[in-house]
Amino acid sequence: MSDQTYQPSLSQLRAFVSVAEYRHFGTAAARSGVSQPTLSQALAALEAGLGVKLIERSTRRVLVTADGQRLLGQAKQILEAADGFVASAAGSGDSLTGPLRIGLIPTVAPYILPGLLPELREKLPSLAPQIVEDQTARLLDALRSGALDVAVLALPAGTPGLVEVPVYEEDFVMVVPNDHSLAGRVDLTADVLDALPLLLLDDGHCLRDQTLDLCRSVDAHPLAGDTRATSLATVVQCVAGGLGVTLVPESAVAVEVRRGDLSTAHFASPAPGRTIGVVFRSSSGRAEGFRQLAELVRSVSPTVPR
Repeated sequence: MSDQTYQPSLSQLRAFVSVAEYRHFGTAAARSGVSQPTLSQALAALEAGLGVKLIERSTRRVLVTADGQRLLGQAKQILEAADGFVASAAGSGDSLTGPLRIGLIPTVAPYILPGLLPELREKLPSLAPQIVEDQTARLLDALRSGALDVAVLALPAGTPGLVEVPVYEEDFVMVVPNDHSLAGRVDLTADVLDALPLLLLDDGHCLRDQTLDLCRSVDAHPLAGDTRATSLATVVQCVAGGLGVTLVPESAVAVEVRRGDLSTAHFASPAPGRTIGVVFRSSSGRAEGFRQLAELVRSVSPTVPR
């Protein structure tokens, strides 16, 4: 049973979070800059004070218990708030330093990272970015739990407790084979999607949902077959192989359409599209730093603002 008067120290919480993340006491101690006995003692004191087993140890592996999983997100949020408090007190609350776990959706990551990572090295040399590419729902779960610090994804996320900073907008562009009747058109309307063999990303990708929402908005019924893929690169190559057509975000065109005998067709203004933004927890102490990150993402965006 826990002592209701017990107050864990930040060093104890850091020991717990570090072991939970690295699943290895030696690695966790090294990354935390303390000895392994010191780390183990801090974790043991935390478990004793809480009256809860957080980490399950054996000679072969380290596991996070169910209680540990339940409390891990809160521990990360407390440490994040403490770090933000210290940064603000030091006058550096408007800058990002140290490890930063950045999540990106698969239809964004390949097209902005080539520009963003060098920019981060130049503008924020003390930042250590850790990149996680995943679907929107899992990124949002990771943000809420504290497993991620910030994410770049399509807005609106519509999740309570998160701050959304719009960064850039981009049109959807149709990719077709070179000999397709729509190749080169710049006056498409959304109802052209009706009866087209439309290739989609697999379930869980927000671009798939956005494309289907667009079809529903004009009562279009594309001939969506069984071909699905987890990456835009695969979908576009299926188009090159004559399996259908697809919609891609404007930022992906330069990279994907150069591969194979492909052409594009553009929608008339106002073209359908999406808004990409930076999302982070409202409880974070690094809001100004995340807004700085949003500006860097905007500066390397491969799209032309509408």
